[in-house]
Amino acid sequence: MSNPANVKAALRSLEIETPSWAYGNSGTRFKVFAQAGVPRTPQEKIADAAQVHRFTGSAPSVALHIPWDRVDDFTELAKHAHDQGVRLGAINSNVFQDDDYKLGSVTNPDPRVRRKAVRHLLDCVDIMDATGSRDLKLWFSDGINYPGQDDLRDRQDRLAEALREVYDRLGPHQRMLLEYKLFEPAFYATDVPDWGTSYAHCVELGPRATVCIDTGHHAPGTNIEFIVAFLLRAGRLGAFDFNSRFYADDDLMAGAADPFQLFRIMYEIVRADALSSGIAFMLDQCHNIEAKVPAVIRSVLNVQEATAKALLVDRDALRAAQLEGDVLGANAVLMDAYNTDVRPLLAELRTEDGLDPDPVGAYRRSGYGERVVAERVGGQQAGWNA
Repeated sequence: MSNPANVKAALRSLEIETPSWAYGNSGTRFKVFAQAGVPRTPQEKIADAAQVHRFTGSAPSVALHIPWDRVDDFTELAKHAHDQGVRLGAINSNVFQDDDYKLGSVTNPDPRVRRKAVRHLLDCVDIMDATGSRDLKLWFSDGINYPGQDDLRDRQDRLAEALREVYDRLGPHQRMLLEYKLFEPAFYATDVPDWGTSYAHCVELGPRATVCIDTGHHAPGTNIEFIVAFLLRAGRLGAFDFNSRFYADDDLMAGAADPFQLFRIMYEIVRADALSSGIAFMLDQCHNIEAKVPAVIRSVLNVQEATAKALLVDRDALRAAQLEGDVLGANAVLMDAYNTDVRPLLAELRTEDGLDPDPVGAYRRSGYGERVVAERVGGQQAGWNA
């Protein structure tokens, strides 16, 4: 798809969902670094997310996290988002910040705690009904720290039972996205530690249960694009949580640590003609020291640039080299696309769409950041530090 018009058309179909928690205060295990002007309410988070869409044209939805974004009237919140020019996206559940969940949530050996966790998940589906959201995203910190602490097979049975109850509650146009994490805070055994465990549970549940790939949730050296290709082939890739990691789950700006990896991932999406197939391309980031709205804008631009390069791969030449066993030639086709400077093409695309060709610069010139600092007093600590 080297024709610029075709590349632009494909890029216009790319939608990137931003997370509400990216706009609030967050930090490391040791310190939350507060910033002036951070949003104090879900409405203000949505207002910040709307700025990202205003300047990029590619971020029309914002994910919510419950209970961090709980309000009395979610229908009204959805209307507020619409008035801001965006919509509400995935509903993210939280069963990892309550004292009851010390030994797990849906896999806890105590049936009372399991019931409490499942009730929360069902409540999230009720919120989806009110907001019109399609996706319920589940991540569990459940696991054990010591051998013998609990029975590994029993925990998988409890997990399957909880997932089944929630899956059966979903409406006909709603999906379940099951995320995974290699470790932390469960250091001996995590109940959903990898994409294979998530995939196995999704297959058991049914076609509306799909895997969410978090690009930071893998062992060093993991070939994430292989996972992408496998799940695309199986029809079970539901979503991405894009971020970058230098160590483990750092939740830095997408493409910051390894932009070549992001390109390789997006090439598998392009190769499967899956840019507009219903996969949710979401960010999962906590901006601890950098200004939040421009950091999210930069992340969106990084995904756009990686996708544009993936669209420039000469797939016919690549296929010919692969079939001929031309190892260096095939690699060169990919590298030629990756080494292309796509920023002029994207600037041209934005100009054609009535946007400023420099989204970060346009945001800074808009004065929005300075205005919210003056308007907002204090701020809430968003994310897992809430």
